[in-house]
Amino acid sequence: MTKLVTVLGSTGSIGRQALEVIARSGGAFSLLGISGGRNTALLLSQAKTFRPRYVASELPLDPAFLPEGTELLAGRDGLLALAGCGEADVVVNGISGFAALEPLLSSLRAGKRVALANKESIVCGKALVDEACKTCGGQVLPVDSEQSAIFQCLSGGRRQEVKNLLLTASGGRFWQKSLAELADVTPAEALDHPTWSMGPKITIDSASLFNKGLEVIEASYLFDIPAERIAVLIHPQSIVHSMVEFCDGTVLANLSLPDMRLPIQYAMTWPERMPSPCKRLSLAEVGSLTFHAAPPERYPALRLAYEALRTGGTMPTVYNGANEAAVSLFTAGRIRFTEIYTAVEAAMDAHAAAPADNIAAVLAADREARALVAARFSGRGNTI
Repeated sequence: MTKLVTVLGSTGSIGRQALEVIARSGGAFSLLGISGGRNTALLLSQAKTFRPRYVASELPLDPAFLPEGTELLAGRDGLLALAGCGEADVVVNGISGFAALEPLLSSLRAGKRVALANKESIVCGKALVDEACKTCGGQVLPVDSEQSAIFQCLSGGRRQEVKNLLLTASGGRFWQKSLAELADVTPAEALDHPTWSMGPKITIDSASLFNKGLEVIEASYLFDIPAERIAVLIHPQSIVHSMVEFCDGTVLANLSLPDMRLPIQYAMTWPERMPSPCKRLSLAEVGSLTFHAAPPERYPALRLAYEALRTGGTMPTVYNGANEAAVSLFTAGRIRFTEIYTAVEAAMDAHAAAPADNIAAVLAADREARALVAARFSGRGNTI
């Protein structure tokens, strides 16, 4: 039976790959709706190719340019309506950053399965997500390659048998560099990832390891594992996507060539699997796999993530919001790469954590974090 799929953030990296999975599914999936932000030209092109029932656009869009039979859902309200559309079997949430939280909640409150590629919404809204799943029957299946790997490895044993989670990180191009050497990194260099093809924000986060810090918090929240039982390993080849260590010493790992279409498809087909268009892994061709310790004291983004996780409440929201604000400034050439770390640490130091059990508290913490970063670099011109 064909599953109806909604793709939120269809013009981004995850969204485009989700549409490719749908197109190559042989009729297993059909596109119900798509949403996009600024790239309205690509959104219109996708609408003409797939002819979905709904298109949600945050920017003004002339419905006359849409295919016949496609309904336009306008603005933020339109996005939330699409996210909670009762007709969908699966919602792929590929929206970048904190902006994904409210659409995620809308989908979960409609009782939907969400293939979630966005870690920030779990990091910032754990209590809200848990409540929506509990009361409305919604379900989150992770699409991040690391969280998908852990989700799959956990099927090899009972949760009470899990000893540790081992998250792998490519490390980007800079994992061997000292903080002093990172000071002169340019946005172009940070956007040049050695193994993954991703959107700009997540690519820079990979270079700084803030992406991995967010994943540490997300893994703790998704799988109910405390901070002290989650470790990070640098794995430059990006073949082992993460591992689970069980109480008897067995370690299960999830391996594949780096291709986000695999975890996207698995979240859409679970608990079944089906053939994918992805290239098969040949360990003989890869030759060797290497792993290196990533102690939090060596990597500021990881140290701050563990601090935010242990503090809890609204502190992870501040960790995320300050990072998003600082990355925007770095991308614009207004701060140095290493100032991303100092900006986040200063915002966390200034924040008094509160319970994150309502959307108002989460939104307020996010606004505070961004304001603190903006104030710290107010009046700063281009530095790089």
